Amino acid sequence: MSAFTVSEIVRRDGPIFSAEMPIRRAAAVLVETGSVAAPVIDDDGSLMGILSQKDCFRPALQASYHHEWKGNVADHMTHRVVTVDIDDEIIRTAEMFIDHPHQVFPVLHSGRAEGLLHRSDVFAFLMRHG
Repeated sequence: MSAFTVSEIVRRDGPIFSAEMPIRRAAAVLVETGSVAAPVIDDDGSLMGILSQKDCFRPALQASYHHEWKGNVADHMTHRVVTVDIDDEIIRTAEMFIDHPHQVFPVLHSGRAEGLLHRSDVFAFLMRHG
C-alpha cells in the first residue's frame, strides 16, 4: 500500500479564499459548500493559511451579539498550518492525522496550494486497502 500518494485522493474542487475576502462571505461559502475549511492563497497561489469553520465561530458569535460582521479572512484564519505534499505517501498522512487534531491538511505541489486532504478520505482509503 505504500506506493499510493496524496495525489490520488486530494480534493481540488473546494473553495479557495483570498486574505482580503470579507469574513462574512467566506463563512457563508463554507456553509454553502459544506466545507470544513479552505486554503487561503496569495496572488501567486502560495498558501498563506487556512480558514476553518472553527476559525469562523468567533466572528459569527460576535455578529450574533452586535449584528455586524467585522474583518476579513486574514484577520481570522490560521496562519501556522500543517501541510502535506501532493507526492507524500498516504500512509504517512494517516500517521499525521493520528498526531494532529485537524480534519484537513492543505496539499502543496511545488509550494502552491493544490487542494485539501480530508481525514475522512484517508480513513476510507485505509478501509478499502487495508
